[in-house]
Amino acid sequence: MTSRQATRSPAPQEPAPHGVTILGGGPAGASAALAALHEGAGVQVVERSKFPRHKVCGEFLSPEIQRELERLEMWQAFLDLAPARVRRMSFHFGDGRGRREKHCALPEPAWGLSRYAFDALLLNAAEQRGAQILRESGEPAQVVATGRAAAAKHRGARLFGFKAHFEGPANDAVELYFFGRCYVGVNAIEGGRTNVCGLAPEDFLREFNFDYDALVRHSHALADRLAPLTRSTQWFSTGPLEFGQSFGDGNQYLAGDSLSFVDPFTGSGLLAAVKSGALAGQSVCRSVSVEDYSAGCRAMLRRPFEVAVLIRTAVERGWADRLAAWVPGKWLFQLTRPLS
Repeated sequence: MTSRQATRSPAPQEPAPHGVTILGGGPAGASAALAALHEGAGVQVVERSKFPRHKVCGEFLSPEIQRELERLEMWQAFLDLAPARVRRMSFHFGDGRGRREKHCALPEPAWGLSRYAFDALLLNAAEQRGAQILRESGEPAQVVATGRAAAAKHRGARLFGFKAHFEGPANDAVELYFFGRCYVGVNAIEGGRTNVCGLAPEDFLREFNFDYDALVRHSHALADRLAPLTRSTQWFSTGPLEFGQSFGDGNQYLAGDSLSFVDPFTGSGLLAAVKSGALAGQSVCRSVSVEDYSAGCRAMLRRPFEVAVLIRTAVERGWADRLAAWVPGKWLFQLTRPLS
């Protein structure tokens, strides 16, 4: 869901201290481009997909995104898209009427914005500031790779993501519904719409013949939540997904998903993509060693990933409601944020 590669190469246009080629124009790649342009580099972005585009994503941006977008001089442009404000979070457990719930306020308000709008915002800004958008690339010399790894799990256990947009009454909460071995997140985005995005193992999806409308109706709590809404897009799906972290192999600057692909329920994926992409673009231009860059990323992202693994284990074993009952909601939110 983020960009795939970036590399230093001879400047393609005007003379610059460095030339940077970025393979992939998602949030990490576009952020790398914006950071490199700020350093005075000539930038090429290789992106084979057409923008704007829908991507399977929770479309939740945690409060820290403001600082990152301000550094890229993109904050006002972000606000101009009128993202939804998200002030509360709620957890719902179980698929029957005897369900359990937990509610709390977010430490700071967050934001909801579609990937359709967010990805185009960043890539268009990079192009307007001087980046070339290309469809093919040459052979890179130094690489910042950000593509996601293929899933290694056996069939049945493989994880797939799905999402759709809905029209109707929106609220200011990010809501997580856990049932079976599945969870679905719900939050408002721009234009008064609501994003519904979930993750489930293949064998669970097969019980519903991959009919996502049927799946969301399986949870009474989620069905009640969506009853006043009308789906306005098709269901988009992606997978199989594999969560993991990798901090470089000696000659690659890893960023975005190939650096850290974390379980989406943390709501930190877009923040991590922008932070790591911008840091990668800056590091390449400033000739920061891969080792030093990777050490900084490890310090920033290891704790959120480890906490996400613990929560994922609790979800798979049916302990999520007990974990949520024991841990304050604000702690769950703060422990899954990338460190500054």
